[in-house]
Amino acid sequence: MIEILNEAQLTRAREAGQLVGTILHTIKGRCRPGVNLLTIDGWAREMIVAAGATSCYVDYAPSFGSGPFGHYICTAVNDAVLHGMPHDYSLADGDLLTLDLAVTLGGISADAAISFVVGDDQDPADVEMIAATERALAAGIEAAGPGARIGDISHAIERVLTAAGFPINLEFGGHGIGSTMHQDPHVSNAGRPGRGYKLRPGLLLALEPWVMRDTAELVVAADGWTLKSATGSRAAHSEHTIAITEAGAEILTLPRP
Repeated sequence: MIEILNEAQLTRAREAGQLVGTILHTIKGRCRPGVNLLTIDGWAREMIVAAGATSCYVDYAPSFGSGPFGHYICTAVNDAVLHGMPHDYSLADGDLLTLDLAVTLGGISADAAISFVVGDDQDPADVEMIAATERALAAGIEAAGPGARIGDISHAIERVLTAAGFPINLEFGGHGIGSTMHQDPHVSNAGRPGRGYKLRPGLLLALEPWVMRDTAELVVAADGWTLKSATGSRAAHSEHTIAITEAGAEILTLPRP
């Protein structure tokens, strides 16, 4: 299903997106060595509930997962990159942490992710890998607009990630979003320009470039959810929800000023 939102729904999408961006920004500011992943999940729960929103993850039970996710935010550490299930682990100085959050507010969902290094031990290779996903996300957003096609976005993301030297996994990518978290169209992180669905004003997309340092192969952790690099190499992930407008692409998941 591909949804095209009306103006009233777009207003609610902006509110949902701003909430997602603000929660991620707030939690990032609290993350330091010694903070437990379950504490992060608790912070997310508190802020989501206080805003009158609901988590898209608690009851999330797709075919590739192992039962309902049961948590409010995804916390992927080091070699984990997607669907990181919070567990009893305290962050160490130099850990590479990805926070991925999706909420529904006013009947509309928004989804975003950020990666960053915890503490003072900043490995330059980690910093550059994170920056590459952020540049790829910016390129994908720049390629989006009315009349553009999904392949234009995918190709823009691919060019940045490939130029940075990273293999690209094609199993998981971006997606449409609206009244539910995951919708058509799928937005691969590699593709051919001029191909695929033509973008229309009112369409919401979650764009999410992600990479692993030296592999494109994923493995599933023992929790049945967390996806990790097959080689144990570190990984990074950047994501925004955008709205296609008459003027181009509007980023919805920025934090409140």
